[in-house]
Amino acid sequence: MIGVRLYLAQRLSAMVMVPLVFGHLAIMIYAIRDGLSAAEILSRTQGSIFWGLFYGLFVIAAAIHASIGLRVLAHEYLKIGNTNLNLLTGLIGSGFLILGARAVIAVTL
Repeated sequence: MIGVRLYLAQRLSAMVMVPLVFGHLAIMIYAIRDGLSAAEILSRTQGSIFWGLFYGLFVIAAAIHASIGLRVLAHEYLKIGNTNLNLLTGLIGSGFLILGARAVIAVTL
């Protein structure tokens, strides 16, 4: 049953990430084409609730998606038991969340 839940969680996180990835790419292309500097980009994102929510959701979805994918790889290649597998991927996912949250906070606050 946990396998089904993880499968669904990874697929749902991918569905959330698709529009966010396209949005991020569109924003990056816009910024590059207009010749914005890093300082100009940061001045536009500082204090923005929208960008904080946009990239915060992106970080959450990416952390869930990546940690489940790494869980599958660790299970297949390292032959780790479920308890250690859950611990390992929980730590990795938490690390992704912490690093991503720090980046979002640095860019938006």
